[in-house]
Amino acid sequence: MWESFNNILVAIDDFVWGVPLMVLIMAGGLLLTIRVGVLQVHKLPLALKWMVKNEDEGEGEVTSFGALCTALSATIGTGNIVGVATAIGTGGPGALFWMIVAAFFGMATKYSEGLLAIKYRVVDENNHALGGPFYYIERGMGAKWKWLGKLFAFFGVCVGLLGIGTFTQVNGISSAVQKFFDPNMKYTVELPFVGEIAWTVVIASLVLSICVALVLIGGVKRIAKVSEIIVPFMAIIYVVTAVTLIVCNITEVPGAIVTVVKAAFNPQAVTGGVVGSMMVAMQKGVARGIFSNEAGLGSAPIAAAAAKTKEPVRQGLVSMTGTFIDTIVICTMTGLSIVLTGAWKVDGLEGVQITTYAFQKGLPFPEQLSAFLLMLCLVFFAFTTILGWDYYSERCLEYLTGGKMKSVKVYRWLYIIAVFIGPYMTVSAVWTIADIFNGMMAIPNMIALFVLSGVVAKETKDFFVRRKNGEIAD
Repeated sequence: MWESFNNILVAIDDFVWGVPLMVLIMAGGLLLTIRVGVLQVHKLPLALKWMVKNEDEGEGEVTSFGALCTALSATIGTGNIVGVATAIGTGGPGALFWMIVAAFFGMATKYSEGLLAIKYRVVDENNHALGGPFYYIERGMGAKWKWLGKLFAFFGVCVGLLGIGTFTQVNGISSAVQKFFDPNMKYTVELPFVGEIAWTVVIASLVLSICVALVLIGGVKRIAKVSEIIVPFMAIIYVVTAVTLIVCNITEVPGAIVTVVKAAFNPQAVTGGVVGSMMVAMQKGVARGIFSNEAGLGSAPIAAAAAKTKEPVRQGLVSMTGTFIDTIVICTMTGLSIVLTGAWKVDGLEGVQITTYAFQKGLPFPEQLSAFLLMLCLVFFAFTTILGWDYYSERCLEYLTGGKMKSVKVYRWLYIIAVFIGPYMTVSAVWTIADIFNGMMAIPNMIALFVLSGVVAKETKDFFVRRKNGEIAD
């Protein structure tokens, strides 16, 4: 029964994440890159400067940095550790190359999303801000397209509850905890409808559910406050650990880079036929890249809309740094670690096991310490992603229901229940469901970005003219 169900999911996933959607996302990123003048290159230093410098004025609920951290809390997750490993494990080292290419164009996409989120957001008399693709579809494209905004919001709720937000993250946490504390499953319990399960998984899901509930009950401001503390902390720990690994194996880096580039265009020459075509490497790289940085997905602009700012372009630049940090920095470090240690070639490893092997082999620490550091990063990464995606999906539900907060509160508890049962879902089914909803969510958003690309170009040009004339202070 489960095998048939998995086969159906895989067929749907292959259709959703086929060539048309990859072309749509990449073409959208390319179009926006051209229309904003390759802004992700020459304005990146300014974006990084503004990332940590909040505006003193402007409507909104949280600081620009708080909005970015909320967005990063949702993007820096298992995709950076498990997703990269899965992409390279199934698509070969070349998947990392296509992940970086997708992220480069994705920076222009994320910039445009953040800009449009501020331009078309709605702020009520209590300074409660609501915005994102559903509003820039409805207000930017016109009321006749409201149904497309509703469709996006519906998929957003599903992605949060059944995809990125819950099952995928919790599964990653419980697997990492179980592999570290009880790898041989010595301590197990028999559960109805689940079968034999490790006690570490049961305890981890219970503790995680309680922690998630304590934060979510406090609403968006508590989510932002927790994110502002945990996101920089966990990102620094992971980057320092990954840099240490790369420096300790610096002589292997040139060869790893050559392998990645060669495998991107001729996978068979590197993988020995395990990965049959460039299209497979490209598909896995783009799909996992989008899963990780969410550029084109339409999630980050929901967080950006809450920022205290009066300049759409400025928040767009801040939003753009999210893709740079998430994929071009963190995912690249994970990928290089996996390739230069040869972890992707070890038989029998999948998901987090590949990255764990890379850390244990590449770091100059005892294997247990290396595994512990990775587990700690994964737990923090996944925990904040759970919080961020609850925020996204609640805002989508708020739009769908016309602001009925009772529905949002009921959903919040359903979300907590989904977190609790997440570890008991099968790994393949979890990732496949997440991939499907990812793709479905991206379609309405990308349509809007194509249609509103002219608005993005005009706003960008006007902003930098005003800045040049001294009307906007740095």
